[in-house]
This record gives sequence, C-alpha cells and structure tokens, in this order.
Amino acid sequence: MFDNVCKFLAESFSADFATWLLGKPIILTELSPSELSLEPIRADALILLQLDEVVLHLEFQTVPKADIPFRMSDYRLRVYRKFPHKRMRQVVIYLKPSDSELVYKTEFVLENSLHRFEVIRLWEQPTEVFFNSPGLLPFAALSQTEDKTRTLEEVAQVIEALNDTQIRSNVAASTAVLAGLVLDKELIKKILRSDTMRESVIYQDILQEGLAQGLEQGLEQKAQEIAIKMINKGIDIETIADVTGLTIEQVQQLQAKTFDNQAESY
Repeated sequence: MFDNVCKFLAESFSADFATWLLGKPIILTELSPSELSLEPIRADALILLQLDEVVLHLEFQTVPKADIPFRMSDYRLRVYRKFPHKRMRQVVIYLKPSDSELVYKTEFVLENSLHRFEVIRLWEQPTEVFFNSPGLLPFAALSQTEDKTRTLEEVAQVIEALNDTQIRSNVAASTAVLAGLVLDKELIKKILRSDTMRESVIYQDILQEGLAQGLEQGLEQKAQEIAIKMINKGIDIETIADVTGLTIEQVQQLQAKTFDNQAESY
C-alpha cells in the first residue's frame, strides 16, 4: 500500500519531485521498466521518470533490503544500454526510521566495479521542504519533526486550502496512508476529513483492495466449512482438496484440528 501511494505521488506530481530532487520544476514522463530489456526485476515502488537529458530513478522503501545496491547498479546499466547519452539521478528514499546499517548504503561494489547512488532518510529531512509543493505534503509527517501530530494538523490545513478538488482529495488520501507509518490510525482519522478523501484515486484503490481481500477471505472460509463437513463424512483428503480448491496441507490441518476438537468433546 505504501509503495503504491509513493508511486502514485511521484507520477502524478512529477514536477514537485523534480523541484525537490533535481532543483528544477520540470514535468517528467514515465519510463516503463519493461522498456529496458532483459527480464524485469520487480523493485518495490520502482519509479523511472525521464526528460530529454536525464532519467530520475526513485525507490521508496519502508524496510531496508540488502539487494538495493545491486538493483540500483543494475538499473543504471539498463538505462545506459538504451539511453547512453542520458544522465541518471538515482535516489533511494527510506520512509520509516531504522537503525539498520543498510539505510546508509550508497554503493554497490563488485571486484573492480563501483556504483554510487543517493539515499534520503525522510526522518532526517527538514519538515519545511515538504510544505513547498502539494505532491510532497504527504511526506511531512515522516520528516524531522519533533511533533508529528502537530505537523499532520498543519498539513491538513494546507490541504483544505488547495483549490483543485481532485488534487485536494488525492493528497489527503495519500497523507492518511503514509502518516499511518508513524501515527495512530484513529488520530489520523480525526485530523484528516474522510469526506475529502472519498473521491481520491488512492482511496478508491484501497477500498477495492479491501473488498477484494474480504471476498477472498470469505471464499476461503466457506471452502474450509465445506471441507470440515466432508471430513466428518469420512471423505478422502484428495477428493476434499479437489472439490474445495484447498491444498492437501490445508485439508490435513483442518482434519487434525477437527479430530482434536472431537476428542476434547468426549
């Protein structure tokens, strides 16, 4: 969820990110990883934005991962293969505070090869930076602020003052999601108006994802109920798995649980 929100913000407010990271308020267009040949490496919230002379490569991370340096080096070479004359700015943005040494890694070293990239730890960034553009507002509560609640309240005030309804809605919903990394959900609900977020693309995606998960959980629960009835009738495990769509292991677990419950009842 956090990855999708960051990807949405970077693509929807590319000029805001360009101002922050490149120092120029330019609009960047999306570069699909599929255009870089070879089999794709799925990177969390991988974002490639391009202009005539530069490619901006962003990776948002909530949890540090050991393979990040390699991924940065790999994508640099892929871009060079396709666009040998373009410069490339690569930035890993860590969202959540971490004591791991991985969040300080800025190099990939392999024998005689050395590749460097940039790292931004949001909790070390000045809060005022994220009040300069609508697309950066959702990151303010994750910044170097001593009072995250107060910062979120200030963000909410700025969001309410935005004239464009769709932008206001999208920024509010994105802020609510990212603030969940550092603040209590009930507190966030009190500060950010839910009616402002309802028209947001992000809000609708989260809603649909929740409905899909609920449906999937409901179907699995129903399958388990049917499986238990079949177990009680002495039907073999393979048949139960075939009829319900559960795995053999899941049916065996249900069978063991059912027998244990029957034994306890005697």
